[in-house]
Amino acid sequence: MAENFYLDNADIKFNLMNLGLEDVVRMREADYAQARDFPDAPVSFADALDSYDRVLAMVGEICGDLIAPRAADVDEEGARCEGGKVTYAKGTQENLRNLSQAQLMGVMLPRRYGGLNAPVTVYTMMTEMVSRADASLQNLFGLQDIAETINRFGTEDQRQRFLPRFAAGEADGAMALTEPEAGSDLQAVQLKAHFDREKNQWYLNGMKRFITNGCAKVLLVLARSEEGTRDGRGLSMFVCERGPNLLVRRIENKMGIHGSPTCELQFNNVPAELVGERRRGLTRYVMSLMNGARVAISGQALGVAEAAWRNALKYAHEREQFGKPIIKFPAVYDMLVSDRVQILAARALLYETTRHVDMRDNWDEAIRHAAAPSAEMRQQEKAYGRTAAELTPLAKAFCTELANRVAYNGIQIHGGTGFMKDFPAERYYRDARITNIYEGTTQLQHVAAIGGIMQRVLDPLMTEMSLLPYEGKLRRLASAVDMGREKLQRAVKFVEARNDGDYFDLMARRLCDMETQVLCGYLMLRHALKDKGREAAAERYILDTQPLLAMHYEVITSGDFSLIDNREAILAL
Repeated sequence: MAENFYLDNADIKFNLMNLGLEDVVRMREADYAQARDFPDAPVSFADALDSYDRVLAMVGEICGDLIAPRAADVDEEGARCEGGKVTYAKGTQENLRNLSQAQLMGVMLPRRYGGLNAPVTVYTMMTEMVSRADASLQNLFGLQDIAETINRFGTEDQRQRFLPRFAAGEADGAMALTEPEAGSDLQAVQLKAHFDREKNQWYLNGMKRFITNGCAKVLLVLARSEEGTRDGRGLSMFVCERGPNLLVRRIENKMGIHGSPTCELQFNNVPAELVGERRRGLTRYVMSLMNGARVAISGQALGVAEAAWRNALKYAHEREQFGKPIIKFPAVYDMLVSDRVQILAARALLYETTRHVDMRDNWDEAIRHAAAPSAEMRQQEKAYGRTAAELTPLAKAFCTELANRVAYNGIQIHGGTGFMKDFPAERYYRDARITNIYEGTTQLQHVAAIGGIMQRVLDPLMTEMSLLPYEGKLRRLASAVDMGREKLQRAVKFVEARNDGDYFDLMARRLCDMETQVLCGYLMLRHALKDKGREAAAERYILDTQPLLAMHYEVITSGDFSLIDNREAILAL
């Protein structure tokens, strides 16, 4: 019997049921008033949870029964480009058809456009399972943020024309941001957008590179709309459709995620429409897209980690050496235990992150539809916006680095067989490698998160969790996390007092790691408080991270500039 990737992973359901999504769902369902107009809308929070549980079980069944068995063939066949036309692998085409038939291509879109109106949290759980089945498919299924961006920032006419097509699976999307000379530095984008007044029409001209699913029917394009500008203030966001003037020059021959075409595009006077306001393409709309992309890739990475870990665990039980299964050897089982605990911590962080993203989006939506937004509404949107802005890069950094480590360990546990294509371990390793690069490298996630860390944005959340009614072992573990938090706070003050840009940049990674370790320690304790069976995992996570916290603290507060002063001499060796 095939696996159900939701029913066989109790941790996803545990997070769904214990996150505290009451306010998220209530606001998204307009105090459940949508039930008057849509028969499938929930009438209460319990009804909503039951609906999410059922749809996640359906996704889990599709992943286990259909998508996962095709993954090896998809990886082998890959996408191909012939004469400018991109063709997905046969298995990818079947996967997309299955997901469309299950009405899963407009998960977050409002019901009036044919969507499920599900929160980001539930959608991310789906993307995690899809990624566990086939990481490359997530790069197609997970691009639903394209439609969500049009929903949030487009005109009603644009919503009416585009969103029902996305929800029905008739249109797919891509975000065309990166250019040959503008990778992470999107302020350097040069693709031109010019407005023809006679035709009342925008046109796009230029090149884009490394565009995931660039062969899509609908593209969101970052382009320079203001003549003579060189920075982000001259960029706007446009939507265009695939046509004869939009050429796929080639697709990249990649290490992994072969089922997802990564395209080089040439725009030759492609008709386009402005999305939102001019000049806000980078500062407002791309930042929103990137926040969504961070969450999506975190889910993708977590799915790969789950797949790699399960595969390694299965092999360790089956493979015998020296007269016993290798799972019996401490060097093997300790690796598997450590990875499992880290996956649980990463999942706790990811879904705490999506909860804050959901609340930020809910308040943003409330403000946009309010005749006169109150000061309290704006305060709530700002507060959740700040926490989401720190949590999303921390989650991406943690989940993607973890995926690479778990996939690496999976091959190690397989030994020489893990290096062979006969086993999926090497595919997980190849697929994991891109996750901490695209949609912002881990180093850029540290840059994105460090401002919030220095401002102690997450302190109220940490304080709230530190004051939960822990007893016995959990109280002792909570005290250890509290001590780690004190070290973190002193490290932040030390770096702030140095007032040295180079030192600040050098220590950003360590501060991000400390923040993540402390926050995940509290999250693991909160989970253990709800389920006593999770005490052992919380204990292992906290005992493993305490020495790392201490090490980072000692390095940061040493004030040692030798790594800066001696860098040229070391690099010259």
